[in-house]
Amino acid sequence: MNSRPEANLTNSAKPLTRRALAKQNTRARVLVAARELFSEKGYEGATIRDIANTAGMSTGAVFANFTDKSDLFNAILVEDFAALQEQMRAAADRGRGVEDALLKLFSAGYAFYKPQMPLARACFAISWSEQEGQALRAMPIVALFVDIVAEQLSQAVERGELSQECEVRLRSQMLFDAYLSNYVQAVFSGWSLQALGARMRDQIRILLSGARRG
Repeated sequence: MNSRPEANLTNSAKPLTRRALAKQNTRARVLVAARELFSEKGYEGATIRDIANTAGMSTGAVFANFTDKSDLFNAILVEDFAALQEQMRAAADRGRGVEDALLKLFSAGYAFYKPQMPLARACFAISWSEQEGQALRAMPIVALFVDIVAEQLSQAVERGELSQECEVRLRSQMLFDAYLSNYVQAVFSGWSLQALGARMRDQIRILLSGARRG
């Protein structure tokens, strides 16, 4: 028996077959077209037929990659949420103190969605629907947003900036809820990033009041 280590290695990075590569490319084209239309028309305004036409393919090709419009929309959200969480963490790392870190974190979120507010509006609309909303809220990646906020509060506790009794998880959820609530002004009243940041700064100050170490 050949016991050489290299003889037992398996090729874990097998090249994609032509068919698999074509399917991957088709999926990518559908996602690009769907993002464009959801950003322009919102969730209800964009149809599978519109998405297929924009991607230059048949509706059958779309359904070969996604179960329905909800499945397609969720795929975009997962992609966006992962990118947004990375940007939020990077922004928080530049903060000086917990309040500044949180403001930079949430401001990164507003800046991410400001150019595509119809997409953000569609996300909120779905989150309140009975079936699709429950599935959206249950996505594991959604819970990570509160975790990112909790990381900042926990670090502030370790630094002695916040009290050990500041109820990190509860305050983190309240802060994230406040962040989400401001999208109403962004979507329906066209608030600028500066106005959103000013509102968020006040909310952070109030929600952290009483949590600071005396």
